[in-house]
Amino acid sequence: MAEVGKDGLLAVRLVTPDRVLLDATAEAVELPSAAGYMEALYGAAPLLAELGSGEVRLHGGTSGDQKFFVAWGFVEVLPERVTILAETAMPPDEIDRGKAEADLKLGQKMWAEAGDDGGKYDEANEIIRKSEAALASADGK
Repeated sequence: MAEVGKDGLLAVRLVTPDRVLLDATAEAVELPSAAGYMEALYGAAPLLAELGSGEVRLHGGTSGDQKFFVAWGFVEVLPERVTILAETAMPPDEIDRGKAEADLKLGQKMWAEAGDDGGKYDEANEIIRKSEAALASADGK
């Protein structure tokens, strides 16, 4: 884990099932929670939240300004540390644009064919949100 001193920096760790993507410090971390974007700062109250689909943005510290696309998982915010456990996470330059576009079309097709099945609408909406967030991250938006 990144070293944290009394300098007001958060230790930030971004982990997926197959790799540790980031272990650094930051002044602030913006996160996509399932309920919307939030920002963690040094000294924040403890929080455990479901991670949504979108960009994690780190500002300052040893991380510099970085962005990562994430989808689904959990985030733990403690006064001196942020731990992000994501099902999917990658820098924007690793996003497969063709796959994201294909997934978006699939999600739209599933949504159009869902009929009266609420579960199918939910599944289609998840696919659409994830692919739109990946495309926005790849475009630098």
